[in-house]
Amino acid sequence: MPHTPPHWFLLGAGNMGTLAAWYLTLAGHRVTVIRSESASPLKKTLWLPDGRQQAVSLPVLTPSALPDRIGHLLVAIKTPYTRSAMAPLRQRLDSQTQVLRFQNGLGALDSLLPPGCIPLEAITTSAVKGQHPDHTVVAENATWLGGSTAPPAWFAALTEHWPDLHWEDDIRPRQWHKLVANAVINPLTALYDVPNGRINDDPALRKQATQLCEEADHVLQQLDPAWPGHSLENVLTVARATASNTSSMRADRQRGAQTEIDAINGWLVKQADQLDLAVPANRKMVTALTLR
Repeated sequence: MPHTPPHWFLLGAGNMGTLAAWYLTLAGHRVTVIRSESASPLKKTLWLPDGRQQAVSLPVLTPSALPDRIGHLLVAIKTPYTRSAMAPLRQRLDSQTQVLRFQNGLGALDSLLPPGCIPLEAITTSAVKGQHPDHTVVAENATWLGGSTAPPAWFAALTEHWPDLHWEDDIRPRQWHKLVANAVINPLTALYDVPNGRINDDPALRKQATQLCEEADHVLQQLDPAWPGHSLENVLTVARATASNTSSMRADRQRGAQTEIDAINGWLVKQADQLDLAVPANRKMVTALTLR
């Protein structure tokens, strides 16, 4: 018997949230945006890498109008706003709710989900830029979903509509690889207001990148001795491949918004504190990029 695609409720219809919603709707999933300020349909335009223009229209509900139980929740909101956005939803979630976390960094949903509810995680190398209502898909690259269970019933059909989508039973290594890249490229480009490629070209920035990587690898190896370390070359490869790009943290800082530093370098600092490890370079980034 064919599986009925689920109905997702979306927190965070920004660049990546909009892209994920579009892929889901292509596969027959329903997606409703949660917004506190308006219940009018959210109309977006996606510009695809081949130049095609795709109109996206998503229904909207305010938190007070949501159903008593939410079965599928997609969390793509910026991490600093996660706690306040989740507050009106928590009574509508239970241990059977599937929560797909599509965010940078780690730890944003800690203590926010009901007992027994384990979120699915998403890691992507796709890139989207722009501001509502226009979103330009710079690249459609690989995306991995994963968790501690087998793939959900809806996953196989979704791969037909979501380009280069994969399932990982243990998604943590991919999370950590992306975390280290973000912990170097994001804060350095934000703090010095430079594109990603400058990290390779500027000896002073490359030195700082080395220190950030070494600290991150040390923390992760203490958490899991199987962590291979030697992350710098991978980070520099990412910086070269995205040389002209503006990181999300740099873009946030340019417009005076809160950055995701707490869920990236801040997560590493918290782990280091629990392990009694010194991470001065990462701590410096957190201090410098935390809004006061």
